[in-house]
Amino acid sequence: MQHATHLQPPTFDFLSLEAARNPHPMYHQLRAQQPILWSPQLNGWVLTRHADISQVLKDPRLVAGPMTGQFERLPEEVRKQLTPLRDAVNMWMGHTTNEGHLRFQALLKRYFTPRTVENFRPRIQALTDTLLDTAAARGPFDLVKELAIPLPSNVIAEMLGVPLTDEHLLQRWSRDLAGIFSNFNPEQLFQSQKSILEMMDYMREVLSKYRRSSGENILEVFLRAQDEGLVSEEEILANCALLLFAGHETTARLISRGLALLFDHPEQLALLRQQPSLIPQAVEEMLRYGDVAGMTNRLTVAPVELGGHTMQPYQMVYVMLAAANRDPALFPEPDRFDITRKPGKHVAFGYGSFYCLGAALARLEAQVFFETLLRRFPNVRPAKDASPVWQQEGLLNMHLVTLPVEL
Repeated sequence: MQHATHLQPPTFDFLSLEAARNPHPMYHQLRAQQPILWSPQLNGWVLTRHADISQVLKDPRLVAGPMTGQFERLPEEVRKQLTPLRDAVNMWMGHTTNEGHLRFQALLKRYFTPRTVENFRPRIQALTDTLLDTAAARGPFDLVKELAIPLPSNVIAEMLGVPLTDEHLLQRWSRDLAGIFSNFNPEQLFQSQKSILEMMDYMREVLSKYRRSSGENILEVFLRAQDEGLVSEEEILANCALLLFAGHETTARLISRGLALLFDHPEQLALLRQQPSLIPQAVEEMLRYGDVAGMTNRLTVAPVELGGHTMQPYQMVYVMLAAANRDPALFPEPDRFDITRKPGKHVAFGYGSFYCLGAALARLEAQVFFETLLRRFPNVRPAKDASPVWQQEGLLNMHLVTLPVEL
């Protein structure tokens, strides 16, 4: 068996801007030559093969939530000041113990049923039409700001019983929470802490309102679970903050990157205009090809043997979802964007017990958005006098900041 300390230093630079802009040439090389790589640069293992990634995502010896371990790398005084943030993150589903994750997952499955998600279709349609009406009246507009973010933000807010009049607050808090997932800069973390505490206080007021009324939303599910002794109020508040962030982040990326891909592949956009029945397949191809979910982390809690390598306990594992989604073993011509491609087993929403509970909702929102956009505005195109803006965000990831559009 090979151990981390015996491997030769890699020749791959995972932190360069060039790699962030287009990591796929590196992913293809890694997958062919070193699909399970120990990187001294990252102080962890890097996985790029679909089969290996599927295996580790369902292995209980690799746990999610190593983010809180990052706090240990901060100066002691900073760690003390960030205790409230760390305590909140430790209660997040997916960032707690495996038992805690499964407990919250079981609760939320009570709400995220196929019927509940489908029942939201008329509301998603109404929100999409309203946002498009507003954008169309302005002439050229930024799709990220005007549509991709507000649509899923409004949907998850309604599911949590939050008034849509407070949408600007939710979006500001969510932007600040994104800092927890990027470069772990102390100044940014203090702002994240301020916002998560404000969000939890806000949700405490919303929660108290629902204790005195009836309804059917995520808060009602949480409150019934609290009455059953399954969760505490602090756990509810922390996970509401997580849901407000996670409930729109992936969908916003899917919508904005998906339209950018169609602009970059005009023949595919023309085909989708002609055959709107392809929209569900197109959305799956956007998820696979568009790096909507670039990577996730795992932490080993026991020795793990994988592909002739031994991962020791408490080592970081960088799971390159975007690499798995272009593995030629599963996807012929993986670097070709093809909306007629038969949907395969992409891992944009994770795998196993950590498969995203909101996957069906994200798909529905994207399908409604693209169907409505192309039906109402078939001539949608990139704005003439402005270009998309991308910026590096975290490891091997570029964030689409703006996408100027004309209708």
